[in-house]
Amino acid sequence: MRVTRKIRALIIDDSALMRQVLTMVLHQDPEINVVGTAANPLIAREKIKSLKPDVLTLDVEMPGMDGITFLEKLMRLHPLPVVMVSTHTEKGATATLRALDLGAVDFVAKPQGSMREGLSAELMEEIRAKVRAAAGAHVRPSLVAPSVITESPLAYIVSPGCRDGIIVIGASAGGTQAISEIMAKLPRSTPGIAIVQHMPPKFTASFAERLNQQSNLEVREAKSGDRLKPGVALVAPGGFHMAIMRAAGGYAVRVYEDEPVNRHRPSVDVLFDSAARMAGANALGIILTGMGSDGAQGLHAMKLAGARTIAQDEKSSVVFGMPEQAIRLGGVSHVVSLERIANFITDWANPDRSPERDFRLKESS
Repeated sequence: MRVTRKIRALIIDDSALMRQVLTMVLHQDPEINVVGTAANPLIAREKIKSLKPDVLTLDVEMPGMDGITFLEKLMRLHPLPVVMVSTHTEKGATATLRALDLGAVDFVAKPQGSMREGLSAELMEEIRAKVRAAAGAHVRPSLVAPSVITESPLAYIVSPGCRDGIIVIGASAGGTQAISEIMAKLPRSTPGIAIVQHMPPKFTASFAERLNQQSNLEVREAKSGDRLKPGVALVAPGGFHMAIMRAAGGYAVRVYEDEPVNRHRPSVDVLFDSAARMAGANALGIILTGMGSDGAQGLHAMKLAGARTIAQDEKSSVVFGMPEQAIRLGGVSHVVSLERIANFITDWANPDRSPERDFRLKESS
């Protein structure tokens, strides 16, 4: 009988109660072994050397050397999969996004209110699932923000055939880095983009603002009725689904509360399903790094409706779960490395711009 080694987890948090709670939560998973805890980064540094953990959970805000500073040093000297533990605050969201930029695999948000009230079963399973996924992640340290590629005012004119086209993107773990890298390379004339990144409330607003600063496009958190038009990207707000709808010769989004789909709200499947129904062949669907299968069925529906569909390849994905499930279900027409996705988008949006277009699209298949 084959014995699989347990995932070795190290918990770093200045709160004794939080260390106790996380230890209890992770010990309930037969695949995870908490090999130690640390109250601050200095202790953590020594325990990493002696215990050789596979995954760290790291508090964002700690006295002395905060979690972000520690993470930056760690990723430079000894990269390891890290799941950040953050607060439901604007400050916590900003710090968490910085951590994801630096190479953290994912994050969990602490429950609002007293920790002594305990964690919900849903949150406990989320913590365990993210630690399991992190253990198999491809750590991609990134110490610099993506550089925005500028273009001349006449560059990348959108062709008449794609002026009404839209782009829908779905991602989870590792997605903030991937989306940032793609968006930084896109020209202002790119068709309207709708983005679902698995995140709780408050985090999505900070994420949209960050993308807006790093991109040529106007990026903002979506509101119901917002139009999808060239040069605009809309990010689904945490805690709400986002769907495509037709509006006056084009497309807009509907933002609404409903039951989670695939345990997520926003859900990638909700966005992709609506794009299949409302836009059909006028849409481009992109599924990026992330754990689980959210988006696989919706991307398949888009392909059946005539849309082009692409998945990020395994090598460039932090977690290959979502792209892999979409590929297995048969919903992917092209598998593309992260560094080439922006070129794919530009070629799709501008079929007459580049004589290399057909070659690029076939090569990505």
